[in-house]
Amino acid sequence: MIRSGLNRINAHSESTAMIGDRMDTDVVAGIEAGLTTYLVLTGSTDRDEITEFAYQPTEIVDSISAVIESI
Repeated sequence: MIRSGLNRINAHSESTAMIGDRMDTDVVAGIEAGLTTYLVLTGSTDRDEITEFAYQPTEIVDSISAVIESI
């Protein structure tokens, strides 16, 4: 689904990021699509749960504003 979206807007995975609050949906989908991934801790995944997953986001941020400030 992400690949279809990227194709539709003529974007490339190297210049696109997935920002989400769930490791088991948002982050894994971004990783599988080859995107930079940001886990935002204002949602459903807590910092202490992150180590339970075999995969890791590119960055972990406290809020969406932290992502905006970093780009």
